[in-house]
Amino acid sequence: MANPKFDRPVPIRIDDPRDVQSARDAYDVLTHWQGIPDLDHTGAIAVCRKAFKGQRSGREARLAFQQFALNNGILAEDGTATAPLARKSRLR
Repeated sequence: MANPKFDRPVPIRIDDPRDVQSARDAYDVLTHWQGIPDLDHTGAIAVCRKAFKGQRSGREARLAFQQFALNNGILAEDGTATAPLARKSRLR
């Protein structure tokens, strides 16, 4: 099973700041998500799974995860994982 790396990390802030650097990192965040699953969540999981099989690229997995993070308020706002959140996180 492949683990496509992202061309650049996706900085998120949940409890602690962190940079998501690969499809596996993104998948781990997505599968531990405690918020209400939505289409961005479901789609990002599907794209990560396909990336593991070589059916999607790391770039596609990154874009899907970044969209999920943005829409759920966990994307670090200034491009660094130490930025404050716009909304309270739902990952536990």
